[in-house]
Amino acid sequence: MTAPTAASSYEALYQRMQEIVAQLEAGELPLAEAMALYEEGIYVAAACQRILDEAELRVQELQTNPTTSLTSDEE
Repeated sequence: MTAPTAASSYEALYQRMQEIVAQLEAGELPLAEAMALYEEGIYVAAACQRILDEAELRVQELQTNPTTSLTSDEE
């Protein structure tokens, strides 16, 4: 299982989630592998949700205070 890193982009995580779902839906994996993929999927989904939550907070902040400057690492 590969845990998402802090530097993982939403797009990369979402792509990985799609790969996991496709493999699980194919239904051709041994139970142990399917369970490992499912567990990884839970971690990836949580990482995606954290990124989306942070983006939502940033949008709310900008709507409340549009003069808030964007930093270079928030692209």
